[in-house]
Amino acid sequence: MEEEKRKRKILKKLKNKYRLVILNDASFEEKFSYRLSPLNIVTLVLTFAVFLMGSVAVIIIFTPLREYIPGYTDVSLREDLTNMVLRSDSLEHKLQQNNLYLANLQAILRGEDPHTEDLLAQDSSLIDSFAVDEAGNPAIKAKEDSLLRDYVEREDSYSLKATSASSSSSESRLYYFTPLKGTVTNTFNQAEAHFGVDIVAPKNEAIKAALDGTVIFADWTVETGYVIQLQHKNNITSIYKHNSVLLKEVGQRVKAGEAIAIIGNTGKLSSGPHLHFELWKEGKAIDPMQFINFN
Repeated sequence: MEEEKRKRKILKKLKNKYRLVILNDASFEEKFSYRLSPLNIVTLVLTFAVFLMGSVAVIIIFTPLREYIPGYTDVSLREDLTNMVLRSDSLEHKLQQNNLYLANLQAILRGEDPHTEDLLAQDSSLIDSFAVDEAGNPAIKAKEDSLLRDYVEREDSYSLKATSASSSSSESRLYYFTPLKGTVTNTFNQAEAHFGVDIVAPKNEAIKAALDGTVIFADWTVETGYVIQLQHKNNITSIYKHNSVLLKEVGQRVKAGEAIAIIGNTGKLSSGPHLHFELWKEGKAIDPMQFINFN
């Protein structure tokens, strides 16, 4: 009860009317008068405060003054920072690819297995050591997948022919994937400088890698059209000519049976859609039909 009386008393005081009068100091003539109450004054002050805060907020938000607020980051600056991070990541990835390419070339020249991108990613010290001292790179041997080997042995598309007795023990353990199933129209004949076999197959058939390896050449030649060349372990090289499309680029690592090109009829020496396939061992051409069944 007392509380209500007190509130009413305060409210009554706020509603009491007062007159603000401005007089001439010499003649006491009334120049200006305004009737108001304490409640009017409070309302006026609050309205002015809200207007002032709104004006300050608008100025800060829509003018460059916002950049002077501690902790505020410009939107364009954030975008530039994001772009720089993305660009840095792209450059790092490109550098990793270049190091992989150079490491593969060095390994191939030494007769070692090319490095894989996964192994380089797991062992960043290999990239660092390559950048500092190329001669310091250890040979990274690719791990054979036993399940894949079992599957390869059972797969019909693999040749079951073993290498000749004169081949090395490491070469005799290789399983060649048939690059293209079709009809052999021209066989290996070293006397006539025909260092490979010609296989005819349906249009748009995929050409597959005979062994695991690294692409060391993938380009157009006048006589043999689109050519792709793979370097394998044990100094074995396979060459695929007259393709219509190349699916791999230089430096890429491929698996046996992986599509690397599409059969075609390119180059001056081609008289129809076919694959000219060659196998080379230590710089000498060998007959692919000794190791691969193309039928």
